[in-house]
Amino acid sequence: MMSRFSPGSFVAGVMLGLLIAGAWFIGNTSIPKSDFGSSYRSLTSVPTEPLESGAVSVSNQPAGGDVIVESVTVPPPGVWIAVRELNGGSLANVLGAAKVGGPRSQISVPLLRATEPNSSYAIELYRDDNNGSFDPSANSVYVDFDTGAPVVAYFKTTE
Repeated sequence: MMSRFSPGSFVAGVMLGLLIAGAWFIGNTSIPKSDFGSSYRSLTSVPTEPLESGAVSVSNQPAGGDVIVESVTVPPPGVWIAVRELNGGSLANVLGAAKVGGPRSQISVPLLRATEPNSSYAIELYRDDNNGSFDPSANSVYVDFDTGAPVVAYFKTTE
């Protein structure tokens, strides 16, 4: 029989529960392929087939000082479109970014450094934090609601 409720014991129990839940989430960060079925894509390598997300579309294109994104189909308030290098198949430096306020097509993304011929790159979408500038460490990655994966589309450059 409990003679008295102890607020300290209650707080300690809640904190212990949060600690256990946090450890469980940290320890289970990988999601099995089977949970995504055919829409699963590894972010550590360039896929051999196109992404199934309809949020962004880009084609192979000539190397140069800007990248043309065929379409972005996200609702307002929009996203940042970032052009990223690939380093060993992994997403690397951001070469340039452009903000779109909703669905658009034929978007030119100016680059700080031109793409090189016969190389692989990626388009990655980021949420806008409304501070007026793009910062990949401050803006969160835009996630496809159907797959739960970041929206990334790969392309190659030609000469």
